[in-house]
Amino acid sequence: MASYSKNSKRKLETCHQDLQTIFNYVVKNFDNTVICGHRTKKEQNDVYQKGFSKVKWPNSKHNKEPSMAVDSVPWPIEWGNTARMKFYAGYVLGVAQMLLDYGLVEHKLISGLDWDGDTFLKDHTFIDHPHFQLVKP
Repeated sequence: MASYSKNSKRKLETCHQDLQTIFNYVVKNFDNTVICGHRTKKEQNDVYQKGFSKVKWPNSKHNKEPSMAVDSVPWPIEWGNTARMKFYAGYVLGVAQMLLDYGLVEHKLISGLDWDGDTFLKDHTFIDHPHFQLVKP
């Protein structure tokens, strides 16, 4: 069974309890790493400048305290393996839905692959493989 590194745990602890619940369940069966949870003003504006975000501070779900978003990818990291990223996102979303159905979390989870949560991926121009965020069900 996989577990988070101290670094991933620290980043996940900056996130909303629902994200912590979801990803602590996910890591039991799918090894992954947490890239970031909460982002400071500088961090958010840096990722915006690099084109990794479409919004500046304070408009990202990563800028809330606790963070309503997390970036996470399968471990080991293979940035070019988009098929694996999509497989992982599907797994994470399935776990999140199960936890919502059982009343263990209060929010629905969406992915940066499917911003509107309609399960159609080709209707989005900005794809953010690592991104997951909480929304009201």
